[in-house]
Amino acid sequence: MTKFRLRITLLTLLTCPMALASKAQIGYDYSQYDFGASIGFNSFYGDAVTSKSTKAVNLNFNYNQSAFVNYIFEFQAGKLAGGDANADLLGRQFAADYNYYAFRIQLQAGEVIDYSDSKLFNALKNLYAGGGIGILYSHVTDINRYSVQLPGFYTPGEDKANQLFFPARIGYELKIYNKYQRPDFKIDIGYQYNFVFGDQLDGFKGGNHNDAFAQFTIGVKFSVGGVTSYRKQIPY
Repeated sequence: MTKFRLRITLLTLLTCPMALASKAQIGYDYSQYDFGASIGFNSFYGDAVTSKSTKAVNLNFNYNQSAFVNYIFEFQAGKLAGGDANADLLGRQFAADYNYYAFRIQLQAGEVIDYSDSKLFNALKNLYAGGGIGILYSHVTDINRYSVQLPGFYTPGEDKANQLFFPARIGYELKIYNKYQRPDFKIDIGYQYNFVFGDQLDGFKGGNHNDAFAQFTIGVKFSVGGVTSYRKQIPY
């Protein structure tokens, strides 16, 4: 009986500090790894005058160095389109399928501001900005190279292109907390402008400016493990 009581006492002494340490991490813990998906709405800017709205889907894997510093690897597939063969003077019109692979670094405001004593800063802590590098593959599926209004005018180009691009992004990551006040689910709303290092994305080689396209995206992220602690409380 004495041995049994001694064991219970030792177990209690060992368990209490662990429980207190665990409890002390409530509000400080976050997952180092997230998996996410999003949908995007594209607007293309290139050699075709008229811009058209198209859609894209995105899958991403996130390594969170801290609760507010993120390294993001992503894959995206979608469509781009622009121009009007009958209305535009040069007759340029195209549609293309594309996919890209990119790496981005994202810095959220919570990393650099003190949001503990301000409701405004607490709301702003999830604002972020970032950029990176990627490679984009495009395949033109429909194109008009001849002008209706200027007979004989022709715009050359290639139907396929592999080009590097720079994704510049701003947005807001709404964090949803679980019962331990850990942000295990996130809603991401962002605007991304993709600067393409080339002029063949739309199948036209014309003018002195490279192609680009902008995106409005909305997506979700789920934590997938690697729980660790941040230096300050995350939710307030």
